[in-house]
Amino acid sequence: MQGSANLNLMIKAARKAGRSLVKDFREVENLQVSTKGPGDFVTKADREAERLIKEELLGGRPTYGWIGEETGAEDGADPTRRWIVDPLDGTTNFLHGLPHWAVSIALEHKGEIVSAVVYDPAKDEMFWAEKGAGAWLNDNRRLRVSGRRAMHEALFATGVPFGAKATLPATLKDLGRLMPACAGVRRWGAASLDLAFVAAGRFDGYWERELSVWDLAAGVLLVKEAGGMVEGLRPGSDPMDGALIAANDGLFKGLADVIRG
Repeated sequence: MQGSANLNLMIKAARKAGRSLVKDFREVENLQVSTKGPGDFVTKADREAERLIKEELLGGRPTYGWIGEETGAEDGADPTRRWIVDPLDGTTNFLHGLPHWAVSIALEHKGEIVSAVVYDPAKDEMFWAEKGAGAWLNDNRRLRVSGRRAMHEALFATGVPFGAKATLPATLKDLGRLMPACAGVRRWGAASLDLAFVAAGRFDGYWERELSVWDLAAGVLLVKEAGGMVEGLRPGSDPMDGALIAANDGLFKGLADVIRG
């Protein structure tokens, strides 16, 4: 695996957190769980994973800024760089014993994501990318988005809002318009892996209306470096604001036309 020093640091941190999470995943029934809101949980495992990542990344780059799902934002002495971290994307899956969750780490430089790691410890799949250097899986598999061009053959992914989120009605309308026109829609509960799977050609496209920056930062770069397209859900909007559409170039317009109505 060849990458920058920053990327190698990110991979090391992701693997360290992954080992800790896998250990706790095997004992998921014994985890002490607190609740942040309906369907949105924090576990001891989650917090410990973020602590390990933060220790590794800021230990190696103490001047960089930081934003993590559990510990919030911190300014660094270097205002041009910050780490963006979700230590456990797919917490609800994790808590229910479903082996579909990930560690997501991105490096932002002057407002742009330049390095990305999405690690799936349960399957030992390390998705990674650097701006201008392509997207990769594990040591040497180059990632490319799918080559499908027909909507009726396409498999898409999304996130269906839980609890009483305001975007649920709009998402249900999306599904009602899209599902008759495609081969299927999956809701797997981990945005970073949905985007990584678009980059790998496993999904043909993805959209979601209500995400945080740590959910999507790494995945967006993976899709772009794998040859895909990413835009804000509203034309002209910034996908990093939390509502986005991603797909290969042949299906992007068809998916966007349906979702944008």
